[in-house]
Amino acid sequence: QVQLVESGGGLVQAGGSLRLSCTVSVHTYVMGWFRQAPGKEREFVAAIRWIAGYTWYADFAKGRLTISRDNAKNTVYLQMNSLKPEDTAVYYCAARSTAGPNYSDYEIYPYWGQGTQVTVSS
Repeated sequence: QVQLVESGGGLVQAGGSLRLSCTVSVHTYVMGWFRQAPGKEREFVAAIRWIAGYTWYADFAKGRLTISRDNAKNTVYLQMNSLKPEDTAVYYCAARSTAGPNYSDYEIYPYWGQGTQVTVSS
């Protein structure tokens, strides 16, 4: 069973930074970060492949958010800079054990963390 544990959320002022962490119990093929704001659908943020570290980003994330991984620690990070109030959401990490067609599609990820709240005040 693949288990994911997230940490690092919190309250931050606009313009500030946070780093989210997601530790997974076993290596998988790809890890993704998604977020869901109240009343909105879950949306893709970024994804990374364990091998070679290939990354994918949502357009809104490019230049402000960075996904990275530490293979030795089985941990994926999401560094978030220049945060905006509209970044407020519950952030989830997700894992998939095999290659897939579209890593921005949350439906292809069978394993999920519990979520961590990020609140950005104006």
